[in-house]
Amino acid sequence: MVFRTQRRVEFRDTDAAGITHFSAFFPMMEAAEHEMLRSLGISVMPRKGNQDAAALVTWPRVAANCQYKATARFEDLLEILVSIKKLGNSSVTYQFRFERGGELIAEGEITAVCCHLNRDHTDGGLQKIPIPAKVRESLESL
Repeated sequence: MVFRTQRRVEFRDTDAAGITHFSAFFPMMEAAEHEMLRSLGISVMPRKGNQDAAALVTWPRVAANCQYKATARFEDLLEILVSIKKLGNSSVTYQFRFERGGELIAEGEITAVCCHLNRDHTDGGLQKIPIPAKVRESLESL
């Protein structure tokens, strides 16, 4: 299964020539990932006071890349396809495909690690953990 969403290229995403700046694709990938996670009922950020193990995880990035195949311009409507390339014990690698009218614009990947967030800890308290079974089951649906 592939998750699909759309995003219009905004003026702030472009360079002086009106072409989407390479750096704009990374926030678009992250926004599409968050939208996909929410559609699966997975919290993007733990809420204080929630004791459900699956809700106490956060997903820091350990790798991100993007290859550009064609230009996108101001006001283009891009379709973003999100799928899971690899689901490990404690990490997930997402694949992103940007299309405009069926034309491939860019392809990217983000790898994130499942971590427990202890907000009471002074340094943020991130601890790598195995992906909780409930979250894994939801991700496997992709």
